[in-house]
Amino acid sequence: MTQTVSPRHHDIADDLRRQITTGRIKPGERLPSESGLAGQYQVSTATLRSALAVLQGEGLVEKIHGKGNFVRHRLRKIMYVGGWGTLDPWTAAETALRVTDRATAIEASGHLAALLRVPNGSPLTEFLSISYQGESPHSLARIYVPRDLERTEPFGDGPPYMRTETSFAVLSPLSSEIRETVSARLPTPDEASTLRINPTLAVLAITRVAADTAGRVVEAALLVFPGDRVDAVFTTHHVIDERQTQG
Repeated sequence: MTQTVSPRHHDIADDLRRQITTGRIKPGERLPSESGLAGQYQVSTATLRSALAVLQGEGLVEKIHGKGNFVRHRLRKIMYVGGWGTLDPWTAAETALRVTDRATAIEASGHLAALLRVPNGSPLTEFLSISYQGESPHSLARIYVPRDLERTEPFGDGPPYMRTETSFAVLSPLSSEIRETVSARLPTPDEASTLRINPTLAVLAITRVAADTAGRVVEAALLVFPGDRVDAVFTTHHVIDERQTQG
C-alpha cells in the first residue's frame, strides 16, 4: 500500500510562487481560503500558514485582516532626499502614491521628549502620514511638532505627488538645521501591522530632527520604509575657503 506524503510548507511555497511568477495567479488576486488551500495540498492549516508566511516574507503575498491573502502588486521604489528631509517628487509621481493624514494631540514622554528637548508632558501634535500604492501601504511617517509651533494646515493642497512629498517633508518653516539618523532594523509589531509586512523584513528607519537658528528643536520625525521600497540619497557640499584660492 502506497502512503501519500504531504508536501512540506516550502514545497507549497514553491508551488504558489511558481503560479504567481508565471502569472497564473495575478497581482491583486485573492488566494483561496487557508482551509481551502490546506485541503488542496492535504496539509494542516498550520503547515499552510507557514508556507504563506514564506511568501509574505518575500513580499509576494500580503494578508489583509478580515479579507484574506492576496498576491501583492510589486511596489516601486521611491527616493528619500537626505538633507532636504523630503521625498523626491519625480519618484513619488512615478509611483502614483496617495497619502492619508491624521493629526492627534499628545504629550511628550521618554525618547520623544528627549528628541524634542522638552519636558515630559509638554503638549505636542502628532501628524501620522501613511502612503499607499494602490491599496497596499508603502511607507509611513510620524512627525511631532510642539503645539505652540503647529501650523494650521501642515499638508497643503495640490496634486497627489505634491501631497506625498509635503506629508513626509519637514513641516516647520522655522527650521534651519536638519539632522538625520538612518538605521536598518526590524519593524516594530505596530509598523509591521500598519505596512502589512512580515516582521522579519528589514526596514529603513530615519529619525529626523529639525532646529531653528536659535537651536530650538521645532519638529522631530520618525520615518519608516520597507527596505525594498526606498533609496535614501545624501549629498555633501564642500565649502571652499576663498582665502586658499587667492594669492
